Amino acid sequence: MSEGAKLTRGSIRGHLVTQTLPMIIGVAAIMSVGLIDAYFIGQLGSAELAAVAFVFPVTIALSSLGVGVMVGVNSVIARALGAGHTEQAARRANFGGVFAVVLGAVLGLALYLLLDPLFRLMQASDALLPLIRAYMAPFALGMPVLLLQMALNGVLRGQGEARKTTIVAFTFAIANWVLDPLLISGAFGFEGFGMAGAAYASIAGYALAIVTALWLIASTELPIRPSLIRQSRFGESASAILRVAGPAAFSNAVNPIGLSILTALLAAQGEAAVAGFGAAGRLQSFAVVPLLGLSGSIGAIVGQNWGAGRPDRSRLAMLEAGVFCLAYGIALAFVLFAAGEWFARFFTDDPAVIAEFDSYLRIAAWGYAGFGILIVANGALNAVDKAGWALTQSCARVFLVMLPFGWLLRPHWGAEAIYAAELAANVVGGTIAALIVWRALRHFPGKQ
Repeated sequence: MSEGAKLTRGSIRGHLVTQTLPMIIGVAAIMSVGLIDAYFIGQLGSAELAAVAFVFPVTIALSSLGVGVMVGVNSVIARALGAGHTEQAARRANFGGVFAVVLGAVLGLALYLLLDPLFRLMQASDALLPLIRAYMAPFALGMPVLLLQMALNGVLRGQGEARKTTIVAFTFAIANWVLDPLLISGAFGFEGFGMAGAAYASIAGYALAIVTALWLIASTELPIRPSLIRQSRFGESASAILRVAGPAAFSNAVNPIGLSILTALLAAQGEAAVAGFGAAGRLQSFAVVPLLGLSGSIGAIVGQNWGAGRPDRSRLAMLEAGVFCLAYGIALAFVLFAAGEWFARFFTDDPAVIAEFDSYLRIAAWGYAGFGILIVANGALNAVDKAGWALTQSCARVFLVMLPFGWLLRPHWGAEAIYAAELAANVVGGTIAALIVWRALRHFPGKQ
C-alpha cells in the first residue's frame, strides 16, 4: 500500500469531514464567480441577464467535460495508490495533463465554429445572439486552459489533497473577484468589455490556477515531470482515464444539457421567465455547494479503500454521505422556499423576473436532497470504475423523467411545468441512484 493512500486508514467520518470541508470552501469560491458574473452582467440590463440564462447551461455542460477529465485522473490515481502502484499513478498523473490540453483544443475549436447554430437551436433570439457570442467566443478558445486546470485538480484529489485543491480554487476565484467588475463594467476611465469581460476574467483565473496547481503538485508524491510523460504508455493510460472520464464527462454534462432544453422550452413563456430561471439557477448552484463538495471528496475516499481491498469502508463512506445529503437538502429547501423574493432582488428589480425566480425556488428546491444523493453516488461509482452505471442513471433522470415531464405539462402549467420537471427528476433520480450505488458497492470483485 502506498504512503499516499492515507484515506485507507483512520475514521471514515473524519475523512469525510476533513476532505469535504476544504472542497466546500473551494467549490463555494468557484460558484461565487457565477454569482458575481450574474450580478455585474445583470447591471448591464435584462437582455444581458437573459443571454446569461442561455449561456449558463452550455458553459456548465462544457465544464462538465473538464470535470470528467478530473474524475478520470482522480479515479486512476486513487485506485493505483490504494493498490500500492505509485509509479503507475505518477505516469498517469503526467499523461492526464497532456490528454486534457489536446482534448480542450479540439473541443474549443468545434465550439467556436458551431456557436450560432447551437444557440439558434436553443431558440435564442436574434437580439440575444450578439451578446451570447461576445461571451462564448473567448470561452471556447480558452477550453484547453480550463481542461488542464481540471486535470491538475484531479492529480491533487486522487492523492486526498483536498486542502491544496482549495488553494487552487481560491486562486481562480480571487482572480475573478478582482477582474469581473473591471472587465465587465469598467473602472478608472476604462469602459469594460461587457459580457465578454466575464469570459476574459475566467480564462485569466484558470491560467493562474494552473500555475498554482503545478507549484502545489511539486511537493506531493506525484510531481509533474516531462520524463514521466515520455514513459507513459499512451494507449494504456488513455484507455484507463477515458474508461472513467468519458462516462463521467457525459454524466456531468447530461444535467446542463437537460437544462439547456428546458431553457429552450421556457423561451416560449417570455424573456422574464428565462431571466428568472437563469438567475435562480446561479443561486441554486451556490446553495448546493456542500453537496458538490461532498461529491468531489467521496471519489478519493471510496477509490483508495476500494483499491486497497476495503469495500466495507467504501460502503460506510457512501452511507454517511447519503444521510448528510438528505438532511442538508431538506433544510435548504425550507430556506429557499421562504426567501425566494429576497434573494431575487440581489439580481434584478424587474417584478416579472422576481416572480419567476421565486416560483422556481418554491417548486424546485424540494428536490435538492435527491440531487445531492445522485451526484455523490455518481462520484462513488466513478471511483470504483463503474462510470457507465453513473452515466446510465444520469441519462435516465434527464431523458426519461425531466424532459418528458416538462414537455407534456408545459401547455397546461406554463413555466411551472419546467420547474416541476426538475423537481421530479431529482426525486426520482436520487432514489434510483441510492439503490444502484449500494448494489455496486456490495459486489467487490477482489483486490484491485
